[in-house]
Amino acid sequence: MRNDGRLEPAPALRSIAATPATFLWSLAAAGTDLYAGTGAPSGGSQLLKIDAKGAISTAASFKELNVQATLALADGSILAATSPDGKVYRVTSGNTTPQVIFDPTQTTEKPKYLWALALAKNGDLLIAAGAPATVFRVSLQSANAKPQLLFRSGDQHIRSLVVATDCTIYAGSDGAGLIYRISPEGKPFALYAAPKHEITALALDTAGNLYAAAVGDRKPPALPPLPASGQPAVAITILQPGSAISAASNSIVPDGSEIYRIAPDGTPLRLVALQQDVVYALTVRNNALFAATGNRGRIYRIDTTQANTYTDIAHTEASQVTAIAQTPSGLALATANSGKILQVSDIVAVNATFVSDVFDASTTTRFGRVETEGSASGIDLFVRSGNVENAHDSLAHLWSDWTPVRPNQTPLPIPAARYVQWKAVLHPGTQLRSVAVNYLQRNLPPQIDDIAVQPGARIPNATAATPAGSGSIAIGFRGAPSAAPPLSIAETSAPPIIATRDRNAVTARWLAHDPNNDPLTFTLEYRDVRETNWHTLKTDLRERSYSFDSSLLPDGNYELRITATDAAAHTVADALTGQRTSDTFTIDTTPPVPGLLTATVQNGKLHATFEATDATSPIARAEYSLDAGDWQYLEPTGSLSDSLTEHYDLTLPVTGTGEHTLAIRLADRAGNATSIKAIAR
Repeated sequence: MRNDGRLEPAPALRSIAATPATFLWSLAAAGTDLYAGTGAPSGGSQLLKIDAKGAISTAASFKELNVQATLALADGSILAATSPDGKVYRVTSGNTTPQVIFDPTQTTEKPKYLWALALAKNGDLLIAAGAPATVFRVSLQSANAKPQLLFRSGDQHIRSLVVATDCTIYAGSDGAGLIYRISPEGKPFALYAAPKHEITALALDTAGNLYAAAVGDRKPPALPPLPASGQPAVAITILQPGSAISAASNSIVPDGSEIYRIAPDGTPLRLVALQQDVVYALTVRNNALFAATGNRGRIYRIDTTQANTYTDIAHTEASQVTAIAQTPSGLALATANSGKILQVSDIVAVNATFVSDVFDASTTTRFGRVETEGSASGIDLFVRSGNVENAHDSLAHLWSDWTPVRPNQTPLPIPAARYVQWKAVLHPGTQLRSVAVNYLQRNLPPQIDDIAVQPGARIPNATAATPAGSGSIAIGFRGAPSAAPPLSIAETSAPPIIATRDRNAVTARWLAHDPNNDPLTFTLEYRDVRETNWHTLKTDLRERSYSFDSSLLPDGNYELRITATDAAAHTVADALTGQRTSDTFTIDTTPPVPGLLTATVQNGKLHATFEATDATSPIARAEYSLDAGDWQYLEPTGSLSDSLTEHYDLTLPVTGTGEHTLAIRLADRAGNATSIKAIAR
């Protein structure tokens, strides 16, 4: 799949061998054999030999954790560089004891890590090392040749190495993200400073273009300073995006990787930015650049002639593709998590198959004509449908069979279902740019998920909210709405709306949804709880709240019924409705009616009795004031104020002679208030 979404037949991908190792870090081709370097977190590594038939044998074993680099020599021997605290070994057929070619402890710099191997044009071995960042040269002509320090930088590591046909050496660093151009004599030149901090891989094409992969933000690495010469050695833990430790943790590097092309004249160009991939290896084959990546185990073919164009050509089902080796028939790949040897062929697959993601139509759906853009012939399309989301092999039997699609065929010969999937088989030379499947959902009725009714509140209009204040009231829902049908997606919450307090108004609001996402209109009806018939209050509402005058309804207990319809999106015959009835609410605009208040004074005490009645809601509170004093709570007979009729009996001490004025104030639960007074003698 190209990054613009176009599908083309991919190179054939096949498995050569599945090794017992979890990590393979390096790969070299020698004739028809492959040699893979392993890694083992618990210690000990191996150089594995894989023959043309995929048979695996151990060519050599090492005490170090990882075989970080391998290199095949013309005499049939294999060089293996181990890390950390490793060496470079020569492994020859029939010799079980590897020969040490390079021992870092015998150098002044004593690098801790060996990252890459390359051959200079005169046959000398070049070694990229880290902690400190160095490049060494070792002659392979003499068994006892001493290593020579070719180059040392101020970075932490030299991570990658490649040699051009003109003998120029290119090295990529970790720390400053520099690409160095080094002459055969060791004269360095900083060719390019990448925006990233680590150059994980380098490759050259026949035209002299240099390709580099970089990862990691440009910031100081979280490493201790290197020891000065003569001081005790410091143990340094490397935790970098392209390293073995990073791959073992299977972590995604922030901001992914970038790949650059540096022309022979030194002009740089960023070819691609891979947001979710770490590039471990680059190689050029048949005038194309290939990148091996983690942590999704993918192989990309990069267009080197224009920026931001690349093709995802293989998914390896491993977490990382760590190394590439060129063979006569294609690219051999080494993987980690788990350790496998694969091959991407130079020849495209005869029947290249792409299976789409599962599309969720949300409900039972009929599927119509398939529209495609791409090659007019050479592409076979298939479709299937089902009602379980998982379409993998274990549940494939629960789906319909793959059915071929004819041009302009409608409807598709698959059952109506919630899910659909298409498959394309591309033959060589074809290209598929887009696939669209027409569909029509089965209409489902709307759902009213919740209703809230607030007497004594008014909203000026359904879309504008009044700022909260002392004269405002918040209208919200009591909790999550009741469970919606299994094929529906209910509205689960909504913030309160702010309404103005108005004892002569009632406001209703509701949550509603349509499983088909159709536009809805609403009808509001009411009835007294003692009635059976509903009365229309408002029709053709598109908003989901409504205020009305309470004077339209006499005092009493009522219910609201809201009916939602999707008629705006369907014919009359196909339109559906959904209803919900609110909880009972009370309209009460009439204050309590007090009975006769009698008040007398005898022996220095005032004694008063009266009765109050409310027709609709219980009396909530009574207060008294004697001779214009402060209002005091008045307790009814029986202590609880919870009935439509309450009796009151009040005795108060008074002083002086003459008349006393007793005032009574009453309020019901709806807030309607009244008052009475009496003169006591």
